[in-house]
Amino acid sequence: MLVYFVLLGLTEGMWVARIPGVKAGLHLTDGLLGASLLVGPAGLVAVLPLAGRLADQFGSARLIRHAGAAVMVLPLFLWTASTLPSVLMAVLAFGIAGGMLSVGLNTQGVQVEEAYGRPLMASFHASFSVGCLAGAVLGGWLAWREASPAGHPHTAVLGGVVVVGVTVAAAAGRWLPRERTGWGARPSGRRPEGRASGWGAVRDGLMHRGHGSSRLTGLGLLALCCLIAEGAAANWSGVYLRDNLGAPRVYAAAGFAAFSVAMAAGRMAGDRIAARYGPVNLVRGSGLLASAGLAAALGTHSPVGAVLGFAACGAGLSCTVPQFLSSAGHADPERPGGGIAWMASLGYLGLVGGPALIGGCASLAGLPAALCIPMVLVLCAVFFGGIVVPAQPAQDPAGGRRRPGFPYGGTHG
Repeated sequence: MLVYFVLLGLTEGMWVARIPGVKAGLHLTDGLLGASLLVGPAGLVAVLPLAGRLADQFGSARLIRHAGAAVMVLPLFLWTASTLPSVLMAVLAFGIAGGMLSVGLNTQGVQVEEAYGRPLMASFHASFSVGCLAGAVLGGWLAWREASPAGHPHTAVLGGVVVVGVTVAAAAGRWLPRERTGWGARPSGRRPEGRASGWGAVRDGLMHRGHGSSRLTGLGLLALCCLIAEGAAANWSGVYLRDNLGAPRVYAAAGFAAFSVAMAAGRMAGDRIAARYGPVNLVRGSGLLASAGLAAALGTHSPVGAVLGFAACGAGLSCTVPQFLSSAGHADPERPGGGIAWMASLGYLGLVGGPALIGGCASLAGLPAALCIPMVLVLCAVFFGGIVVPAQPAQDPAGGRRRPGFPYGGTHG
């Protein structure tokens, strides 16, 4: 499972490193670039309800294997697309395949957390961040080759990445954790008699367990705020460094690379922090750090200072969305995919509207002013972070107490 997180991050990082080159090569304005970046997240959000149902009905492992192979083919198209329509088609395909893979991976993450009885989701997402870092480094190297006087072609390198990625994904698919039996893993995909399908099944399951949809909606709105900030750092850090601070073209990838390094480090420590201090304190502290880091990046005229600011923003955002996804997946353990998809459908709207919002505001008031919007939005995690804990602590069937700060599984004492 960790391998698939890395491969998804690798493709994401390579695409982010490509964005400044696409903007320059196609002579796009900030507003047009923002509208173009809307396509991928739109495909992702549109496919989430279907992905959640497939994960619960046929098992997340099957969804991961198919979507993972599709994701690893896409770097070749994302980097070789030379016209705006071809870029949009490649980004749309990445959004759809990435959304399928994301739901499958997070659904399995929830089940593994339940099996181990402790927080693990942040560590899973750390693998994604490691992949983003590797993709950003590889993408920066490809951009350097493309910008060199000789104009070295990169098709052979991309072909090698695709072949290796697909091979690794196929091998890793054999080691995916076996899912528990029940309706979510029925080979036939048939639901029990009298049970609703689609979102109706998700709602029935949530209400049956005493978890109304309002908490999932709140989690989704918090995720929306944080994902707007994450998308702003990912999609606009390179443009900000290059166009506003005058950083060299290759150096522009350093902002996202630093963001990814800090995000990976934060997620590696996130599970231990959540277990010790509780997910609420983790989310609130993370939101404060993210806002301060983005403010520092915008308040300096030095490219190095901006890179450090984006790193602090990455560290702050690192554990927010994993906590929201874990909380949503545990709302109905029988159908974790549905809960994750429902919450993510709201949260990932930040990836849909965020780039267009930042691009439109940048066209009117400049990119630095536009980036103040996510700086303010992430403070919502500080004020409303308490929603990541259910209103009533869950009790273990055997009568034991839940692990402090982790109400989703495991007992002690």
